[in-house]
Amino acid sequence: MKIYNRRRFMRDAGMAGMAMGLTAWTSPAVASATIDFGRIGIIGLDTSHSIAFTKALNAANAADKYKGFRVVAAFPPGSADIESSTKRIPGYIEEVKKMGVEIVDSIAALLKKVDFVLLETNDGRPHLQQALEMMKAGKPMFIDKPVAGTLTDAIALYTLSEKLKVPFFSSSSLRYMESAQEAASGKVGKILGADCFSPATLEPTHPDLFWYGIHGVETLYTVMGTGCKSVTRTQTEGTEVVVGVWEDGRIGTFRGTRTGKHEYGGTAYGEKGPITLGPYKGYDNLLDRIIAFFKTGNLPITPKETLEIYTFMEAADESKRKGGKAIQLKDVYDTHFKKANKTIQQLNLPS
Repeated sequence: MKIYNRRRFMRDAGMAGMAMGLTAWTSPAVASATIDFGRIGIIGLDTSHSIAFTKALNAANAADKYKGFRVVAAFPPGSADIESSTKRIPGYIEEVKKMGVEIVDSIAALLKKVDFVLLETNDGRPHLQQALEMMKAGKPMFIDKPVAGTLTDAIALYTLSEKLKVPFFSSSSLRYMESAQEAASGKVGKILGADCFSPATLEPTHPDLFWYGIHGVETLYTVMGTGCKSVTRTQTEGTEVVVGVWEDGRIGTFRGTRTGKHEYGGTAYGEKGPITLGPYKGYDNLLDRIIAFFKTGNLPITPKETLEIYTFMEAADESKRKGGKAIQLKDVYDTHFKKANKTIQQLNLPS
């Protein structure tokens, strides 16, 4: 199923000479035609997202906007060493089987049966290798958060996407809260600053904010947009506070919590006044964007923004390591960009 205008994808999404703030990653890939049907495969049955997406797409009374798209196969393995992931898999296998999903024993077997892929593995560390298999097969995909287990791997993923001409996008569902989208669309005028919050539970195998803080950081970027130049971080046992300073002088903050009730939201401060961000209502708005991407090939979020989000979080880790010192995002990005090039060279891909 060749649905993308590959020449235009190369032109719009080229990464040559990428540097933070100067990246050519600004335009989405554009489809050569709209697709009205597609067989979807899932990799990773270790997250509730897999179940939620399958229920919405495979329901007998599925919404008209999803008609023609159905989850037909799944490769269950997720993380091998994160208990919160591994313990879910047996039950989730049974749930998706009841919804008509075939369980397969390898990614290679899955790719023979599907047109599109939802990479749902809760563990970001294997995403680079998993996504590479799909790119080689020419399968467009959505990669759930975290896009990768390191900033290096995230940069490598987008570089390979351009090299192999297979687009993908990644996003937290918090990006598509109605209030966040309203703020981003100008309901209260230009956003002058924002304070966003979410749970920020830690997982030792991942950079601190990649595992769960990504939700609040994604909300922050939804309303603020790109252009953060530096971050400082303060951490206690139960709380994270990361302050970002944007190139135009605006300030955005992320508060991550590990105590009390888990909630998501924030406040964006617009020229016309503040707007409350929230409440979070679930995955449907994200699924709408995923299916629209599968239909059209148009990326709902630029690679540039996603990469800056992960650079922001990695810079927050660097600030923590340096006792709360202000860290420049460009310096962090440049370091990991060099590492990503070495990672790609080690893959020994044909030129």
